[in-house]
Amino acid sequence: MSWAPVYELVKQIPRGRVLTYGALARAVRLRGGARAAGRAMAASPSGQGIPWHRVLGAGGRILIREPYAGLQRKLLETEGVLVVESRVDLKRHLWAGPGRARRRPRKQVARRPGRAR
Repeated sequence: MSWAPVYELVKQIPRGRVLTYGALARAVRLRGGARAAGRAMAASPSGQGIPWHRVLGAGGRILIREPYAGLQRKLLETEGVLVVESRVDLKRHLWAGPGRARRRPRKQVARRPGRAR
């Protein structure tokens, strides 16, 4: 299997934005889900311009171990991403994907008690 579609999508993530392994896997319809996306990122070739540091775990967590976790944190911070206790605020920095506008959360509509739909 080729990881090329994964790397092409990761190259599209703009500076200051991040994507989760699960969202990456869903976007390229990767069998094996988030774990497969993690394997692809771990195998990313050096010198190809793949911004591996912009891909995080669920909840915006940095999942890789030191010394690369420190490097990932440093690279994200140089792009303006705030990292607090190895976690990124996804509400602020999550990338919606290519050609899609960021969705705003829907307003909660109050329902009358006792009425079923």
